[in-house]
Amino acid sequence: MNSQIVKKKYIIKIPKSIFLCYLEQNRILFLKGPLGHRIINLKLKLKTNEKKGFMFVTDQFFYNVSINDKKNLKAYQGTYTSLIKKKIFELLKPNFKKLKLVGVGYKVLLEKKNSLTLLKLSLGFSHDIYFKVPNDIQIICYKNNKLIILGNNFKKVSLIASIIRSYKIPEVYKGKGILYENEQIKLKEGKKV
Repeated sequence: MNSQIVKKKYIIKIPKSIFLCYLEQNRILFLKGPLGHRIINLKLKLKTNEKKGFMFVTDQFFYNVSINDKKNLKAYQGTYTSLIKKKIFELLKPNFKKLKLVGVGYKVLLEKKNSLTLLKLSLGFSHDIYFKVPNDIQIICYKNNKLIILGNNFKKVSLIASIIRSYKIPEVYKGKGILYENEQIKLKEGKKV
């Protein structure tokens, strides 16, 4: 009974809007959905049942492995299960991050120059900061101090958000800077005289 419970956590439900192609010879899983496609290189074999709409990450490697890799088998199973679930989720819903600029005079604007889209950030420095927006990422600015970063790849959206945030990391004394939407900064007390 215990082995059945362990196996259930390695089962992945496949939605009807996702097309799945598993190439065992090439060790590749191809996923296609409404928002694009993803290719995953595999170390472990999969078992699929497309009629019932699920797949299962097995405990069999494609090749002979070292003893150390055999010890980490369950970690590999869990990693590939969560990776495949994440990729399926990316294909179903658009990924986004919301940022807000907190501070007097902090502004954000989108500018188009030729074929480039630039994000202009006024963050209290003596100069403005320009960030080139990649083609597969969409940025929406509203209220002059808030922006939404949209894209199909969660990793890339998070990377762009962290790069923009790094231009003015929130300070702990006044709370000024670029924050994620629901981020709370614990403010420190200043020196008492």
